[in-house]
Amino acid sequence: MTSEFSEQDGVGVHDALQRLWTPHRLSYVKGEGKALGDEPSGCPFCRVVELDDSAGLIIARGAEVFAVLNLYPYNPGHLMVLPYRHVPDYTDLTLSETAEFAAFTQKAMRVARHVAAPHGFNVGMNQGVVAGAGIAAHLHQHVVPRWGGDANFMPVIGHTKVLPQLLGETRDLLAEGWKAVD
Repeated sequence: MTSEFSEQDGVGVHDALQRLWTPHRLSYVKGEGKALGDEPSGCPFCRVVELDDSAGLIIARGAEVFAVLNLYPYNPGHLMVLPYRHVPDYTDLTLSETAEFAAFTQKAMRVARHVAAPHGFNVGMNQGVVAGAGIAAHLHQHVVPRWGGDANFMPVIGHTKVLPQLLGETRDLLAEGWKAVD
């Protein structure tokens, strides 16, 4: 799938790189669907809870928080725990939201261990745009399963992440696991 272009073609110079086209990510790159300011009406996290669980990739719903699969996962099973309430900062959570937030994070790890046997996890949140939060206006915590060797040459050399399962299938696996694990 390489192309042989020259500068005279006015199209580019052959660089020997393969191209993996991912047009579905263009809306993410353009920022479409991202929260604008602090308004819940523009927040994809506030909108996703209005969908049914399968369509919204929601794994589980609690009284004050929910777990949802990440649309742009770093690894298979990469999910997020969020409060329903549109707040930007961890310190904005009530005591009961904080307790359920922590309990959902723990359960997410137990479920991932049950269904996929990861060797470890990255768990964390980026507070604010300068800290790397893509959607800073709505607090969310990432739970990313990790396996030995999951950071192979593809992301480093090919700038490509290989995911072995469709998002809907991953969501179904985790949602069933959520019901089976205490």
